[in-house]
Amino acid sequence: MANTYTQIYIQTVFAVSGRLSLIRKEHEEEIYKFITGIIRNDGHKLIAINGMADHVHILFGLKPDMALSDLVRDIKSNSSKFINERRFAPVKFGWQEGYGAFSYGRSQLSSIISYIHNQEKHHRRRSFKDEYLSLLRKFEVEFEDKYVFKFLEDK
Repeated sequence: MANTYTQIYIQTVFAVSGRLSLIRKEHEEEIYKFITGIIRNDGHKLIAINGMADHVHILFGLKPDMALSDLVRDIKSNSSKFINERRFAPVKFGWQEGYGAFSYGRSQLSSIISYIHNQEKHHRRRSFKDEYLSLLRKFEVEFEDKYVFKFLEDK
């Protein structure tokens, strides 16, 4: 689109189906590189990616010519297929339905990048459930508990 200038920074968060810890350390880098390729091939700019064995955080610059839901669908479906084809998980891998998406201004990038890169440190003292619900509340996203990710603590 000629003469269209945007600066749209989005953090997406989504979890492994059943909240199983299936993203193993030895495959993490390869999985994140694959997801990075999906984002770049769709014309967006990856800024940060990291997570834990049961969820992932991705910060990227979103181009306005693609719906966020289409990009997340591409990431989730193609990365699931990639993980299953390479047998990176002991069971069939999939992502839970849904995702969280949160927007940031340029001045907030360094702190959110640091937050994403330090996931292990954050999760020593805070569960994914607490982290995710805190993001929803911080961004004043209306939600119903029954539609939020299935958490291990809820089983």
